[in-house]
Amino acid sequence: MFNSPRPSADDLPTNAQLFKATAFALVTASVLLVAVVVPAEYGKDPTGIGTMLGFTEMGEIKEQLAQEAAADTAAVAVSQVRAVAGAPAASETAEPETPAAAEAQITEVTLAPGEAAEVKAAMAQGDALEYDWAVSGGHVNFDTHADAPGIDYHGYDKGTASTGEKGTLVAAFTGKHGWFWRNRSEGTVTITLRTLGDYSEITRVM
Repeated sequence: MFNSPRPSADDLPTNAQLFKATAFALVTASVLLVAVVVPAEYGKDPTGIGTMLGFTEMGEIKEQLAQEAAADTAAVAVSQVRAVAGAPAASETAEPETPAAAEAQITEVTLAPGEAAEVKAAMAQGDALEYDWAVSGGHVNFDTHADAPGIDYHGYDKGTASTGEKGTLVAAFTGKHGWFWRNRSEGTVTITLRTLGDYSEITRVM
């Protein structure tokens, strides 16, 4: 194996030489820091050397870009805050309106003992009418039926001594469809009829 000769003590640098070399390196680094690094990074040129070499302008450009980036970030943050502030709160969000439920039409008929009445609804064939009638003060005989030009009578249902009925009446044909009542009680009665569905009008015809 090749072995290089060990240096003699005269070939090694002295302590004074090492100190001078270290001091020179520190001075050089300080000069470079003040004359080059500071102007190039921060746009500050205390010695004027950075301006001569163009480093100061480079630093000023960097500083300007940094300021613009900070301004853009602040503007985005402000716009986001405004957007959040302007957004409606969850409780203020408009709810879809629920269509109002159709209300039943109410017809009242008062009958003295032995008196009769008839209520008819105008309906087209196939139309459906929901009904609910009740008697207060007694009971009645009833006949649910229909008529039309050329049709004198079409029966749906009938009964005696009734205090009320409810159901759905489906028109067998286009015409008048409804109820005939006669008070068979000893006192005056009131019939309350509630109707809801497909009909153009409902009237008392008797």
